[in-house]
Amino acid sequence: MPEEKIYYKSEIGIIEIRATDNSISKIDFIDEEPLEFISESNNSCLNECLKQLTEYFAGKRKDFSLNLAPIGTDFEKRVWQELIKIPFGETISYLQLAERLENKKAIRAVGRANGKNRLAIIIPCHRVIGSNGSLTGYAGGLWRKEWLLKHEGSRQATLW
Repeated sequence: MPEEKIYYKSEIGIIEIRATDNSISKIDFIDEEPLEFISESNNSCLNECLKQLTEYFAGKRKDFSLNLAPIGTDFEKRVWQELIKIPFGETISYLQLAERLENKKAIRAVGRANGKNRLAIIIPCHRVIGSNGSLTGYAGGLWRKEWLLKHEGSRQATLW
């Protein structure tokens, strides 16, 4: 199935959203405004994602209900499933995430899988922090991670 894309202007930058007719495949921050800024679509999946992101940024949504199509290895998908379980406004460490997968020695692999998440915000990789409470590793930039955690009311929302 061919993918369509649209863009969403958020408080923390432009977000590119890609989807097929029935699932979201990518939500990612982009640093430069695209030449053609597409902000509406006939694709109901894209429109629902826009609606839910708008509600999230307005402080009216804590959980997402979208059909997702994450692309990754089985291990990466297991990590991402655990990320979805982290409640709004809470954080866990990379070590805690590895322990949830019943392999605390996999902490580095968990970090790599977290970094390969292509569904920013919806699969909340921003809710994973260092064991010492520091904000580390966010593909969208640590300033965005800090903003997202503050937006969600997390106690761990300050860069060290």
